[in-house]
Amino acid sequence: MVKFTADELRRIMDYKHNIRNMSVIAHVDHGKSTLTDSLVAAAGIIAQEVAGDVRMTDTRADEAERGITIKSTGISLYYEMSDESLKSYKGERQGNEYLINLIDSPGHVDFSSEVTAALRITDGALVVVDCVEGVCVQTETVLRQALGERIRPVLTVNKMDRCFLELQVDGEEAYQTFQRVIENANVIMATYEDPLLGDVQVYPEKMYASKFGVDESKMMERLWGENFFDPATKKWTSKNTGSATCKRGFVQFCYEPIKQIINTCMNDQKDKLWPMLQKLGVTMKSDEKDLMGKALMKRVMQTWLPASSALLEMMIFHLPSPATAQKYRVENLYEGPLDDAYANAIRNCDPEGPLMLYVSKMIPASDKGRFFAFGRVFAGKVSTGLKVRIMGPNYVPGEKKDLYVKSVQRTVIWMGKRQETVEDVPCGNTVAMVGLDQFITKNATLTNEKEVDAHPIKAMKFSVSPVVRVAVQCKVASDLPKLVEGLKRLAKSDPMVVCSIEESGEHIIAGAGELHLEICLKDLQDDFMGGAEIIKSDPVVSFRETVLERSCRTVMSKSPNKHNRLYMEARPLEDGLAEAIDDGRIGPRDDPKVRQDIVRGIWLG
Repeated sequence: MVKFTADELRRIMDYKHNIRNMSVIAHVDHGKSTLTDSLVAAAGIIAQEVAGDVRMTDTRADEAERGITIKSTGISLYYEMSDESLKSYKGERQGNEYLINLIDSPGHVDFSSEVTAALRITDGALVVVDCVEGVCVQTETVLRQALGERIRPVLTVNKMDRCFLELQVDGEEAYQTFQRVIENANVIMATYEDPLLGDVQVYPEKMYASKFGVDESKMMERLWGENFFDPATKKWTSKNTGSATCKRGFVQFCYEPIKQIINTCMNDQKDKLWPMLQKLGVTMKSDEKDLMGKALMKRVMQTWLPASSALLEMMIFHLPSPATAQKYRVENLYEGPLDDAYANAIRNCDPEGPLMLYVSKMIPASDKGRFFAFGRVFAGKVSTGLKVRIMGPNYVPGEKKDLYVKSVQRTVIWMGKRQETVEDVPCGNTVAMVGLDQFITKNATLTNEKEVDAHPIKAMKFSVSPVVRVAVQCKVASDLPKLVEGLKRLAKSDPMVVCSIEESGEHIIAGAGELHLEICLKDLQDDFMGGAEIIKSDPVVSFRETVLERSCRTVMSKSPNKHNRLYMEARPLEDGLAEAIDDGRIGPRDDPKVRQDIVRGIWLG
């Protein structure tokens, strides 16, 4: 049963110290969506029993079929924390109620642009690593993206059941595996460290520890690293004494008790299990006591050590609130002077300041052809009916290009597979808006109608480029208008896909890889063209490279009659020449004399 209403969510939105905006990032198939389910279950949106099977944030049919996340999905969760769990929290807070605006992002490299769009509008990242596979290629890519956006990461080592059930490793080997995962993640974090963000490495010895009848802070330090305990002598040492009973603190107090409970469940030794659970203070429901094997183990672990409790405390204690994060993120976000009214409003997360809102992606709505503009309010407040000034990616302050003034028809909170309408959304929160889709292609900055001197928020930098291209055409010529309209919608629906028309008249779709293109073509045909059939060419990768420095030697070539000689050397393009080509000031069909004058002007600076 859902434990909160839209009104409660809206009330917490004003407590900027009690909000956490976070993305879940990881390598493909490391368990992000399944882990997110445990947080959704803790908020009461789905039942605890089905957490991990529902994949609440996978909203598309093809995501369920393929078992991977394709699009980033936002969900806002309300939690009321106990005084006990917050007793050692030192930061600012207003009461015990917290709002977590969570975005589950894809792990496949082809959908990296979705990760970038998610990171831009969040302040923290939950980095998920498979305990067996460890830190993989995409883990590094998404971590680098996060630190580049000044996003503070926290780490969770996932799929721990693989150690107990699949690999059946002993405690010391498991410790070495986990330590290697954490060290590898720390190396990446140290490599891309940002002085303004501070130290973002992970320290397991600072994790929360259950009480063992000793001072909690002392116990926490001993549960990781070179700390060994011998129950026979009841003494801690910094080296293994060689005694059969002397084991590492982590193995003795964390790994082995869990392993013992799991083995008892898997072997259906219920006569041993119930007394053990009673000592731990774990109460099972009567119908749950009939479960067997893995199903029993899952329910016991969910009741005894729920992942959601650990994750929630980690997010609240270690991830910044918008009020904290925007102080150091403003330099990365705002294009204008860092001392103007807009930069100060972002820095202070000021709800009374001018509106500064960044739309990072467009989400297709259930009514065909319409889109929600999804983004983050960095300053001010956006409300239903508010007239906003829309600054597109090509907007230049003082000019009229890519600039519109329109009204927001409706503001909504994104809740995975559904939406909740609210009157307004203050700064520090994510929001989806209806009625702006005709004026925003992929992303934009929104401010109040009269704020004519506002600068836009900086464009996102993607870690991949749309280099794989296919040409598409209609099977039936009369469907051409559907194709043209469908391509416009497709360009809106994905942060990175590029739809263009070549000089030959071919319609080109460019994406990050073959899987990305496959998904784009499926969306184009099924969703944006109403099922009209299309024909596509084979994927082609454009080969592009450039010269970085002047060649060390000059080469010579002779004409066929050997009377003429041509001397050549390679040199980088002059500054401004590539931009002139991109802007269309220079092209292959220009008058040679005119082009010569423009190039000479660029050379002379």
